[in-house]
Amino acid sequence: MSDSTRRADLRADGQQGPRFVVGQDRDGRWLAVEIHGLGGGIFRSRADALHYAAAETGRRPDAVRLATEPVVLGA
Repeated sequence: MSDSTRRADLRADGQQGPRFVVGQDRDGRWLAVEIHGLGGGIFRSRADALHYAAAETGRRPDAVRLATEPVVLGA
């Protein structure tokens, strides 16, 4: 990850914010989508989507959040 991308992920308090959102789309498929739209995928289960997002973020506890609304790819 470049320095400019790392800076973009920093919150005002200097901490990194969420990097992935995990949730279901309108058809019930599980998605893990990077906040900046650079990565992600469609998964068989919630556990698979969370596993992918956790692995991509080095298992940082604050890097993945669960969506409360349907997730839309490419939006």
